[in-house]
Amino acid sequence: MFTGIIATVGQIHRITPLAVEAPYAGVRLSIHAPTLGLEDVQIGDSIAINGACMTVVAKTTEHFEVDVSHESLSKTVGLSTHGPVNLEKALRLQDRIGGHLTTGHIDSIGTVVKLEPLGESWQLVVQISKSLARYCAVKGSITINGVSLTVNTVSDHAQGCDIRINLIPHTWQFTTMNLLKIGSRVNVEIDLIARYMQRMLSTAQGYSQSL
Repeated sequence: MFTGIIATVGQIHRITPLAVEAPYAGVRLSIHAPTLGLEDVQIGDSIAINGACMTVVAKTTEHFEVDVSHESLSKTVGLSTHGPVNLEKALRLQDRIGGHLTTGHIDSIGTVVKLEPLGESWQLVVQISKSLARYCAVKGSITINGVSLTVNTVSDHAQGCDIRINLIPHTWQFTTMNLLKIGSRVNVEIDLIARYMQRMLSTAQGYSQSL
């Protein structure tokens, strides 16, 4: 589990295919993260990379490595190219939950359709797929590239919905949000509570109709 509060920005500096000729091979990522605090990270621990939960398979004092399957690569963005990534170590039971509970399981890929300054902050609008639109609510939580954010408005349309988010200066400065632009694709994880509520309501409705 994670909270969506980014600890630091690391750099994917090496990408190694896990198989030479297999069409569905994954990759091993080596990530430079000198400010993440890897001294308490063990082999087998989880770290969220741009919101995607990955297992540490090797580490030094400033680097760690993870294996990313072909399936994960096909369902995420930002894990197959060199460059900066948002990082968060797994939540401990005694930690503060500054954002909201997240699993590190990416639900869909969204698209940035608007990004502009708004006072001291930035206004971000992301198009969410039709399958996930039902989970988006005003003042609800959503995770974009691993960052816990609050939805300000929801605008439904035929393709899904557009959600408007306010990025405060701290988020803009200390995450990779400042690298986004119109057309950027982003990892999206819906709120865990919304996921279970929708499932319970749909199941209850189907049960009542069968009586």
